[in-house]
Amino acid sequence: MASSEDEGGNGGPSEAGEEKETVKKRRRGFLATAWLTFYNIAMTAGWLVLAVAMVRFYMEKGTHKGLYKSIQKTLKFFQTFALLEIVHCIIGIVPTSVIVTGVQVSSRIFMVWLITHSIKPIQNEDSVVLFLVAWTVTEITRYSFYTFNLLNHLPYFIKWARYNFFIILYPVGVVGELLTIYAALPYVKKTGMFSLRLPNKYNVSFDYYYFLLITMASYIPLFPQLYFHMLRQRRKVLHGEVIVEKDD
Repeated sequence: MASSEDEGGNGGPSEAGEEKETVKKRRRGFLATAWLTFYNIAMTAGWLVLAVAMVRFYMEKGTHKGLYKSIQKTLKFFQTFALLEIVHCIIGIVPTSVIVTGVQVSSRIFMVWLITHSIKPIQNEDSVVLFLVAWTVTEITRYSFYTFNLLNHLPYFIKWARYNFFIILYPVGVVGELLTIYAALPYVKKTGMFSLRLPNKYNVSFDYYYFLLITMASYIPLFPQLYFHMLRQRRKVLHGEVIVEKDD
C-alpha cells in the first residue's frame, strides 16, 4: 500500500514524544541532521515542482489526458529517490522501522514503475490523476513538516495539515491506486507481461495477473491498520491524548 504516513521518518517526531525527539536530534549529530534537512528540503521542492507542473498542464490543456506523460520523469526521479529513506532507517539516523518504511516506499515504487510506467494504456485513466493528486499534496505536507521540525521551527498550520489532510487524502490515494491496478488487469492478462510460464529452465512459474489480484486484496487488512494508526497519532499530537497500545 502506497502510504507515506509513517511516524518518525526523515527526522519527524516519533511516538516517544517531542522531548525524546530532541534527545535523538542531539545524538544524531550535525552531519546527519544537516543531510536530513537537505533531503527533506529537496523532496519538498521536488513535489512542489510536480504540483506546479500538474496545475499548469491542466490549465493549458483543459484535460488530464497526457498529464502523466508530461510529468513522469519528475515523478519517477523523486519517488525513486525516496529509496534513501530505507537507508536512513538502516543506518539509524531516523527512528522508523526498516520494514514499515520499506513496505511504504516499495509500494510507491511498484505503482510508479511496474504499473503506470510499464502499462502505458492506463496512463490516461482518471484514477491515475486521483492518486497523483493525493500523493503530491501528502508529500508536500509531509516533507515540509519534517523540514520545519528539523529546523526546530514547526508552524502550527504545517503540523495541523500533517495530521488532518491525510483523513481525506489517504483514502483518495488508495482508491486511485486500486482503480489503476484494476484498469491494468485486462492488459496484463492479455499480454502475460512479467509472467513466467511452465515449462522453463528454472522450473518456476509466476503470474503477474494473479499477483496484482493478491496485491489488491492486501489493501483490505492493511489500509484500516495504517489509517487508524494515523488517527490515533492525530489525537495524541493535536489533542494531547495518551494512547495506550494493546499487545496482540
